[in-house]
Amino acid sequence: MQGQYSREFPSITNYKMQATATQDPKQLVQKTLFGVLFAISIGHFLNDMIQSIITSVYPLLKQHYQLSFSQIGLITFTFQVTASLLQPIVGFITDRKARPFSLAIGMAVTMTGVIMLAKAPGFLELLGAVAMMGIGSSIFHPESSRLAHVAAGGKKGVAQSIFQLGGNAGSAIGPLLVAIIVAPYGQQNIIWFTIAAAIGIIILSFVGAWYRNYLVSHTKNTSARQVVAPVTGGKLRLSLAVLMMLIFSKFFYLASMTNYLTFFLIHKFNVSIQQSQLYLFAFLAAVAAGTLIGGFMGDKFGRKTVIWFSILGAAPFTLLLPYVPLGWTIVLAIIIGVIIASAFSAIVVYAHELMPGKVGMVSGLFFGLAFGMGGLGSALLGKLADHTSITFVFEVCAFLPLIGVLTAFLPNIERKR
Repeated sequence: MQGQYSREFPSITNYKMQATATQDPKQLVQKTLFGVLFAISIGHFLNDMIQSIITSVYPLLKQHYQLSFSQIGLITFTFQVTASLLQPIVGFITDRKARPFSLAIGMAVTMTGVIMLAKAPGFLELLGAVAMMGIGSSIFHPESSRLAHVAAGGKKGVAQSIFQLGGNAGSAIGPLLVAIIVAPYGQQNIIWFTIAAAIGIIILSFVGAWYRNYLVSHTKNTSARQVVAPVTGGKLRLSLAVLMMLIFSKFFYLASMTNYLTFFLIHKFNVSIQQSQLYLFAFLAAVAAGTLIGGFMGDKFGRKTVIWFSILGAAPFTLLLPYVPLGWTIVLAIIIGVIIASAFSAIVVYAHELMPGKVGMVSGLFFGLAFGMGGLGSALLGKLADHTSITFVFEVCAFLPLIGVLTAFLPNIERKR
């Protein structure tokens, strides 16, 4: 075990010896450290799995506390605000001074929220619990994305995809565990998720130790140099605005699929609830696969190319989906999941390259925006469905990927591969 730890998370002494032996600072960052990346991905898996229990226990909480839908909405709003708006702030702070153990601290804050959620005596305490879990998520995401960037070497897209794959898998597994552990036995069984948080704290503490050692060696063996941004001024602002519109397009459409695909299938094709859940799982599995594929493709063909393909390329399939039979609906949903999910790692890495030296703030901004768009999209599309129909929602959302044409306004900032 000690030998394995030394290979993936070298001690300060080993790291200094390696740096001294090579005398080449570039080697400190050019090697892709897959052990570190997988550890961060596992941390992301555990974090997002725990976060996903909030929406999964809504029916249980509504019945136990006699909550109105407005109160359920306020719970969602509280979590989304703390989990999204704080992320750019956390990223800005860690850009100024790295906090190697902030990942473990974030997981500890999340664990506190889980305990509060399991024991909450009333509605206000529920709000406090989900706020605490949102704060934990805000602490975790910007710095973990930065660590993926640091450990990536020359494979920035692959690194972000591995990191994000953990989060996607955690979000998919969480509701299943709630169905097994919590739903049959009651709210107090949420406490079992503290085991996952404790495992996360241990893993992320090792990651923090590696990062601290990296910072020591990197500071002593590299000379400070000014990193020049590829674009500035109006071009930079336009590029960020385009990227945010692409995030809006992607996560609003994903909100329609993840939250309402089951209702659409039940309404249009009269499938059972169990069948609809299986079809949703197929879509979510396609999203996970697309996340990983997008990272490899971005490193090979360029981020802008992948963004073009991922957002705009999904449009023909989204436009067809509301009008085809059940079999083709599932096939198209899987294709859409793979294509549209490949964009996020490319967008994040492109933004990192657009604003070098501000990895934490950029990660916080885009992860926070993704959280916010997902929550906002779910609420607005639900309201639209109430006033029209679930079929109309899918017909309208089918046009969202056409926003991908805005990719034309992104500058070509990448070197030829």
